[in-house]
Parts: sequence; C-alpha cells; structure tokens
Amino acid sequence: MERSVPVRGERTARRTGWRLRPRPDGECRREGPGAGEDGGDGHGSTRPPGAFTLLPWLLLGMGAISNVIQGETPNPWVGGLGLLVFNSLYVGLVFRAFDKRAREAAATRWCLVALGVVTCALALAYGGNWLLFFPLLGLATGAVLRGRRLGQAMFGITALTGLIAGRYEGWDTLGIVYGTFVSGMVTAAILALSETVRELRDTRQELARSAVERERLRFSRDLHDLLGHTLSVIVVKSEAARRIAPRDIEAALDQVRDIESVGRQALTEIREAVTGYRRASLGQELDRARGALAAAGIEPFVRQSGPPLPPQTAALLGWVVRESVTNVLRHGGSAATCEIEVRGSAERVRLTVTDDGGGTGGGAAPADPAARVGSVPAQATVTAPPGSGLTGLAERLAAAGGTLLSGPLPGRGFRVRAELPVEPAEGEAPDVTAVRADEETG
Repeated sequence: MERSVPVRGERTARRTGWRLRPRPDGECRREGPGAGEDGGDGHGSTRPPGAFTLLPWLLLGMGAISNVIQGETPNPWVGGLGLLVFNSLYVGLVFRAFDKRAREAAATRWCLVALGVVTCALALAYGGNWLLFFPLLGLATGAVLRGRRLGQAMFGITALTGLIAGRYEGWDTLGIVYGTFVSGMVTAAILALSETVRELRDTRQELARSAVERERLRFSRDLHDLLGHTLSVIVVKSEAARRIAPRDIEAALDQVRDIESVGRQALTEIREAVTGYRRASLGQELDRARGALAAAGIEPFVRQSGPPLPPQTAALLGWVVRESVTNVLRHGGSAATCEIEVRGSAERVRLTVTDDGGGTGGGAAPADPAARVGSVPAQATVTAPPGSGLTGLAERLAAAGGTLLSGPLPGRGFRVRAELPVEPAEGEAPDVTAVRADEETG
C-alpha cells in the first residue's frame, strides 16, 4: 500500500505556517500564518471598510421610528414616508461612496442635496429624536465628499444643524452639532486613509512585479550570454578535436581537456548568474576571446589603451566582448581575423570588435548601412529579440548612458562598437587585465 509523502516544501509550510498560493496569472504568492481568503498577509485583516460598516448607524433613527409607531408624531404617515425616503437616500449614498466613479457622479451630489433637504424638513417638523438624523447626514457627507468640498459642506451642515436644533433643544444643541461635525470629518478621514493604504498596497505589489520582471530579464540576459558563448566554444573545440584526433591524439586530448575546463567554468558562472553575483571581467573575457578565436582558426588581434576602468564599466564591456566573439564564432563565416580594440580616456571608453567574415552577426545588423552612421542609439540598430544578444547588451549600455552600434562593413566583415562613459573608480581596483603589446598576434 502506497503512502503519500509530503515534499520538502510542503513539510516546511506545515512547520512554519507559511504557504505558496497559486495566482490566476500563474505566479505563486507567499503567505504567512493566519492569511485568510481575503489575501491577508498574516498581520490582521486587510479588508478595507465597506458600505456595510456605515449601515448600523441607521439605528440612530430608532427613536424616530418608535415615535411613528406609537403615534407620538403628528401626521404619522408623513413621518413614515419621510423615514422611508431618508433611509433609501442614505443607503444609496453609502453604497455609491465606495465606488470612485459613482461617488464623483453628479447624481450622487443631487442625492446628497436631497438627503439634506429631507433631514431639515423632518427636523423642523418634529424636532426631538428626529434631530439625530443630522449626524447621519454628516456621516453620509463625509463618505461622499473629499477635499475642499467636504470642508465647505460640513461647515454649512454644522451651522444649519445649530440653527434648527437650537429651536428645540437650547443648550443641548451643542451635542448634536458636535456629533454632526465629528461624524462627517472622522468618516472622511478614515475612508481617505483606507484609500491611501489601498493605493500604497497596489503600488507595493506593482513594485514587486517590476522587481520580478527585472530579475527575470537579468537572468535571461545572463543565461543567453553565458551559454551562448560557452556552447560556441565547446562546439569549436569539439570540431577541432575531431579533426586532429586521427593524426595527433595528444593535441586532440588537449582540446578535450579545454572542453572540460570550459564546462566547469560555465557551471560556476551559471551558479553566479542565478545568485546575481555574476560579473564579466574585461580582462578575463579578452583572454577567453583570444583562446576561442585561435581554436576556431581565426587570428585574434587584441589592443587595449587608456587608464584602468572602474569595475562597472569593465563588466559591461566584458559582456560586449563575450557576445561579439560568440557572434563571430557562430556567424563569422570564413573569417580569418578578428580585431578587438579597447580605447579609453578619462571621460569615455570605446570597444570595437571587427571581423572579416561573411556573416551577419546573427541578424543583429541593420539592413541599411546608413543606419550605422552617426551616434544612433543602440536600440535602433539591433533587430534581435528584446532582452537577448546584442539587443540585451544595447539595453544595458543605454541604462549606463552608452551606445551600441553594429552592422556589416562594406564588402566583407562585421563590426560591433560600444561606447560608455567612464565612471569614477572611487578607489576600487579596476577589474581589468592589461594586455601587453608583445602578446598581440601579428
């Protein structure tokens, strides 16, 4: 008999009380202990106040209802009809108050005016318990109006309450006036605070979604750049090992050992990319580019001049070198040479990768060569899918204030040119390995 064994995540959820709830968009939301079906986070109810929270205040009118039922009110049919109209207007206003579009509609304003007229008429006609409808009028006003209109309306209602109630109650008028003013202002303050909290919650969720999308985009870019380059190098070295194995087994074994080393390095880089700590070192990428190009039978020329670069700038240029060399290996056709030049100054640094092959750079070049002339933003010169390849690099460089131009050269060849502002190094050691002139090939 088989027994269901909970997986690790389920056991953790049972032990801690936290759980992942699937959402309609396919994502999972992590919820804490005590989170209810209303989407709470375990820190108490998150339901905002609704129309039903304002309905119990209608009990203030029970005294007037009792007067009508017991016949203590002159013309009870008129009083009963007034109660029905008042309650209907109040309930309608309360429910419309929690819908922003309905709350701001002209019909809602007219309903509030009608409620005020009915309240004044009943208070003038009967006094006594009927004066308690003024606090209900203030409550409805606070639920419907906002800003300057609320202040003006509450001033008028409070003054009118004092005039009408003073006719019957004398000094007791102060209690009714105070209740009317406080009910309106407190209701407005609570509802405004609730709306602000709801907007902040929506903003927080939107920021969380944006952070997830940025992380997905970062991981997609890193994975494309890492695996694209690594797999291209592995393919090139595998082909080289296959070609030379029949005549030089030791050289073939060297290529196999290089493949093993590249694979291990790729595993390390993928782990770093997953945790967000991956940085492409310009010096390391230049060294790898020389080795990968030489293994593919392409003669590399690497030149570097200028002051040391800050880590952020060097990391961005390292990604450009990696992607450009990957495109040369993939799409370079019959390329015989590849020139990589880094030329920097105190303000800006320029990286140029040029090959003499017949490829198109993986479709990243514009069809019209004129599109490569001038300081055109990189996004205008790249047609690859967004977020990957040269397009992803263009987005990264644009975020750092740089540009990325790419396109075919007249006749044969392809060129990728990246330009970045040089940020202050702030005392950090530059993450760049210098390339000596005597190391250049040719």
